[in-house]
Order: sequence, then C-alpha cells, then structure tokens
Amino acid sequence: MDVGGNGSGLPVNNKQRAMLPNKTRGEFTRNQRKDSEGQSEFPDLEFEYSDTDKWAAELSELYSYTEGPEFALNRKCFEEEFRVHVSDKKWTELDEAQHRAHAMRLLDSLEVTAREKRLKVARAILYMAQGTFAECSSEVEVQHWMRYNIFLLLDVGTFSALVELLNMEIDNSAACSSAVRKPAISLADSTDLRVLLNIMYMMVETIQQDDPADKPEWITIKETFRTELGSPLFNNEPISVMLFGMVTKFCSGHAPHFPMKKVLLLLWKSILFTLGGFERLQSIKVRKREELGLPPLPEDSIRVIRSMRAASPPASASDLIEQQQKRARREHKALIKQDNLDAFNEKDPYKADDSREDEDDNDDNDNSIEAETFPLERDEVMPPPIPHPPSERVSFPKGLPWAPKVREKDIENFLESSRSKFIGYTLGSDTDTVVGLPRPIHESIKTLKQVLQYFGEEEVETCATELLYHGILPSLPQYMIALLKILLAAAPTSKAKTDSINILADVLPEEMPTTVLQSMKLGVDVNRHKEIIVKAISAILLLLLKHFKLNHIYQFEYMAQHLVFANCIPLILKFFNQNIMSYITAKNSISVLDFPYCVVHELPELTAESLEAGDNNQFCWRNLFSCINLLRILNKLTKWKHSRTMMLVVFKSAPILKRALKVKQAMMQLYVLKLLKVQTKYLGRQWRKSNMKTMSAIYQKVRHRLNDDWAYGNDLDARPWDFQAEECALRANIERFNSRRYDKSHSNPDFLPVDNCLQSVLGQRVDLPEDFQMNYDLWLEREVFSKPISWEELLQ
Repeated sequence: MDVGGNGSGLPVNNKQRAMLPNKTRGEFTRNQRKDSEGQSEFPDLEFEYSDTDKWAAELSELYSYTEGPEFALNRKCFEEEFRVHVSDKKWTELDEAQHRAHAMRLLDSLEVTAREKRLKVARAILYMAQGTFAECSSEVEVQHWMRYNIFLLLDVGTFSALVELLNMEIDNSAACSSAVRKPAISLADSTDLRVLLNIMYMMVETIQQDDPADKPEWITIKETFRTELGSPLFNNEPISVMLFGMVTKFCSGHAPHFPMKKVLLLLWKSILFTLGGFERLQSIKVRKREELGLPPLPEDSIRVIRSMRAASPPASASDLIEQQQKRARREHKALIKQDNLDAFNEKDPYKADDSREDEDDNDDNDNSIEAETFPLERDEVMPPPIPHPPSERVSFPKGLPWAPKVREKDIENFLESSRSKFIGYTLGSDTDTVVGLPRPIHESIKTLKQVLQYFGEEEVETCATELLYHGILPSLPQYMIALLKILLAAAPTSKAKTDSINILADVLPEEMPTTVLQSMKLGVDVNRHKEIIVKAISAILLLLLKHFKLNHIYQFEYMAQHLVFANCIPLILKFFNQNIMSYITAKNSISVLDFPYCVVHELPELTAESLEAGDNNQFCWRNLFSCINLLRILNKLTKWKHSRTMMLVVFKSAPILKRALKVKQAMMQLYVLKLLKVQTKYLGRQWRKSNMKTMSAIYQKVRHRLNDDWAYGNDLDARPWDFQAEECALRANIERFNSRRYDKSHSNPDFLPVDNCLQSVLGQRVDLPEDFQMNYDLWLEREVFSKPISWEELLQ
C-alpha cells in the first residue's frame, strides 16, 4: 500500500534482521492465540471503552523491556547528586522545603553546557518523576511519590526547561547526520531524547489524572499547566505542533534515531490533556447546543453504547459446511421414513427433522450474522412450521437503543418528491409549505420535524482546539501522511520493505540476543512496541477528528480529506484483513517487567514457558481499543460521503468487516454494523438475502435515519460515482474557509470582507498627509471648482 505516494512498511536491514529472532522476520506471530476461524462461539469481552487504559498500564507502555537496565542507572545518578547535599536522610524523610531546594538545584544543573553532566542531571530528574522507587515498598507508594514529585517539578519550572532541551536535541544536526549514516540504529542513538521524553510524558500523564485527594494548589497548578500546554508559549507554538514536527522529520528520513513511540505517546497525551477526552467532548456539545438555543440531545451516546450487549459472532465457514452436512443427512433420513405420498397428509416429514427449523434454531442460538439462502423454489405445498415455545426464541429489547434522526436535507427531498408527485411543481428548499399535499404527507412532515437534527451557525471561539488547528494548518497534509506511514509500518499485516521507515529504533538493543530466551523476550518487545504505536496513532487521529468537528465542520473536513487522499480508507481495511480475534487476544506483554512492578518486586527468573504462557487476561486492552478507534475513524471519513462509501464497496470491505463481527464486544460490533449499513444497498439483492442476520443486527443496534431505505436499495443513487468532482467541490469550500480565517497576508482580494453600508464607509476617519492639508484650498480649486460637473450623467 502506498500512503501519500510513498510505500511504507517495516524496514529491517541486515544487522537488525540478525538481531531479531527467526519468528520476528517478516511477521512475528508468537504468543498469539490459535487461529480461531474454526470456532463458532467466543466469550463476551468484558471491555469498557475509555479515553485511556488504567494509569499503571499507561505508565508501563512508555518503557520497552529493553530499557529495563536504565531504571537502576537513573537511581544511581540521582543518589550521587543527592548525597552531595544530603548525606544522612532519605528523600522520603525530607520536608517540603528541602524537597523544593533540591529540585531547584537539579533544575539549575540542567543548564550546564557539558552533555554528559546534563544527561546525568536529566536522569536524576527522571528518577524523581518515577517516584524515587528505591525507597518505596509497593506500587501504590511509588505512585504516591510520583504524583508528589511531579507536581513539585512542575511548580519549580522543570517542564519549560525540558522543552528547551528537547528543541536543542531536535535541532542537533550532528546526531541526525550520524544516525543517517549508521547501518543499524539502536537504543543508544536516542538516549538523550528518550530521557527527556520520558520525563515529559510522566509529567503530562500523571498531572492529567484526577485524584480527589489533591491539594487546592495542585488543582490550580494542573489547570494552569493545561492552559500553557495548549497555548503557543513553548517556542511560539503549542507543544503538540512541535511533536508533530518531530514525526514528519522522522518520516522524511532526516532523523531516523527519534524514539517515535515515545513521541507519539506524548503527542497523544498532550492532545488528550489540552483538548479533553470523550466525556469533555460530550459536555462541550451540550453547552454549545444550549448557547445556540438548540434542543437538548436525545441521549448520551457514551452511556447508550456502554449499556448495549454484544451479538453472537457470525458462523465460520467450517461451521456452515458442518450444518449443511447435518441438514443433508436429516433430509435423507426423513425421505427414507416416508412410506408413501399419502403419509404426507398425516405426518409432516420435516416435523422433527425439518432442515429449515434446524437452520432457524442455529441462527437464533448463534445470532449468526451469516445466514444461508433458503430453498425458495419448492413445488410441494407445505404446512406452516410449528411455532417454537417463547423460551426458545431470542428475547429482543423492548425498544431500540437510539432515537431516530433526520437531516433538513432529507425533509427537503421528501417534500420535493411529494410536491412533484401530487402537484406537479417544486419549491426548492422550502420545508414549511404543505399546501395542496394530502393529509398523510402533513403528518409525515410533522413526524420528521420531531426528530430533525439541528445544526447551529456559530462563531469559532478561541480555545485550545482552535489554537492547535491554527498551529498545524500549514503542514497538516504532511502530518497526516507521516502518521499513516508509521501506522502502516506498525500494522501486523505489513510486510518488510527495504525502502520503508524503521520504527524499531527505540526498542532494539545495541547487542543482538545470544540465547533463545533473549530472542523470545525481544520478539515480545517488538510486537508490543508496534501495538502501542497503533494505539497512540489511532487515538490521536480520532481525538483530532472529533474536536475539529465540534469546533468547526470545515476544520474536520480538511483533516478528513487529507486522510482520504493519503489512502487512510484502504489502510484501515488492510489492517482489519487479518484474524482479528488473534490480534485482540494477543499476549505480547511480560507483566513482571512492567513499570512500576519491576522496580518494587524481586523479578522471578524468566523462562521460555512463562514467556509463552503470557498473562491471564481474556484480551489485550490496547489492541481492542485500537480496533474500535480505527473503525470510528473509518465511520467519520465515510459518513454522508457518497464517493467514499463507494470506496468501501470497491475495496470489498463487506467480508472484512463481517469477520470483525466475531469479536463479541458491543461497541466494536456497533461501528462495524454502521460501516456495513452505509454500503448495504450497493451490495446487491443476493448479498442482502444471504445476510439477513446482519440486516437484523443493523436494525436492532444502529440508529435509524427516517426516509433512508438502506435495507432495500429502491432509491439507488443514480449519480455517477465521481470521486474527483465531489472532493474538489468540498476542497474549494475548505480552502475558502481557511483563506478567510487564517490567511493573514490577504493575498487574494476576493476573500477580503466588504463593507456595503454607505453610512459606515462615509463615517470612517481617513488620516490625510500633512502636505495635502497645507494645499487643501489649492486642491479644491483645481479638482472641484474649476471642473464642470454634468449632474445628469453623474446621477445616471
């Protein structure tokens, strides 16, 4: 796949290829559960979607297992510096004034010119941010001191100093040129960057956590930090813009040593902290609707989704074959038992062994999304099937989970077709005039307007979202291409390419593994590394799309269009074109090596068996989170876009999406069903007939749009699929919006605002130059009094 015009996969040169275990070459599939294609039932996944995973999990994912030895090195650097000033006490025994004094000393030492000395001090600060773990006896205690130390570091101004140092490292041309010339890049090439990014990530991630026990001054510090992080205070741009710049520099090949996983994690958490998560999005939406005088939302989408239950997955191919074989055997037995044709009137040959009843039973128990075609062409007249007892039937919910919606455009189309049919003329965009239309049409319009989806025209307020959009606007296309390149390289379906980017720079050690155990551990680390990158990128893209859409629709459309131009739609479909259950249940983690567990407890001896067994979790939280995010992004890109919906059809997404329904998690199934719904009428009658369970699931779980006959395709769009025309029209509107709001040079006079009010134009004060004022009488005589004026011509 080509993202933004350049191929991107996972590059592994010869030296790195030797460093990876055999199973890692190409696609490393260790520790993934057995192929589950042949299983017909999977357990319900007890997964609760949220902005992030638990705090401990988010902290542990910052560090690769290869970085393990550096925890002790950070401690050593801190204690050497600490013992110079305090020799008889531990850090946890000092009072607040002494803590502050030492933090200030470390901050002053960061300004030295010697790189080695600066790195030691940075490691000492990192040890503080890690909770001075050597003096703690439990993970809870480590997290307590982390929070205390990080608020202290932030209060003395550490974050601003770290941003300056990070800028220095980004512009360090010597390190960049050295990394470009190296045949193989490892952890050692990014040491300084990793230490700085680790501290910054720990600070952002810890401060954004809500804790009811926080002191009032901490709450003030937190809100101030949130504002500063989203404002152009650091290098005259929000911190997120600087991190986006690191991503594009890495993808361009000028800085292959950048630790991209840490950059992406810090970028994600910075956006999440400054703009807010999904709960905050909902509250902003409610507030804006109130301000615009719009009716309140009919439901809270987050709560509705959390209350939904998963449907059973579709039957696999092997299950369907087995069902067909059983059905054939039963029909054969039934025919043998039938003595003669007269018995047909006395006994139904399909009563006990009726193939269709068995099929219904299987479908009801399975809720299979993949129903089989019925034997419709039967000549014999058959009695109606015996109804099942109520207990055997699926219990449907009393009501549908979503309130129906309709757009104003849909009401216009309905009225236009009604006027054309009954009266013979149309009125354009008039949605109120119903003169001459029958009474049922009046009732229909009344019903449609009760569920009308309102949109407000409002001024864009200056907020964190607006500042971020303004910051990334000049290079937004490059940022989107860079993110998709890295996503493609990290996807499990990607194959190694010689010309693609290397995303393993911050996970590969300097020396290659020498034992089987080391190779297995590195294999787990590499897979985990890729999964975390996918998680971060999917979260970044979804958050930006949602916030831009809420801030201004054209900001959302601009970003979405560049994602489409960079082949985001086929990329996501390629990601899902795998055994998705194996990806979601993958066990690429070693819990005893996760921070902070590994710095508090004695580590047990790792064995090949313990690595193979993995953890006891039912599923991998980050992988399920990533899958749901990617599905939501795909929904946002294709919603109400005919040409993009046709891309889903052309890329044959239906079978790929149907396989994703195997995952028994309500939220993931909902977004898969939404994607299937928008393309159902283009898939043909045979597909709909063969997938009636899919249609039923869509009806039950997806919001209904009145007048949308998605299930039948009667009003199939006669428009030709002109991708370029639709996208170009949208692009012209977006460019007009961007030029009008953000082009301060006003290079195009067509976009300048025009004052059409005569009084305000004449009332403007115009400052005339001094020489004109001195010669005003002469000007009047020459230009006014001495020239004849033809009033008739002037008035005409």
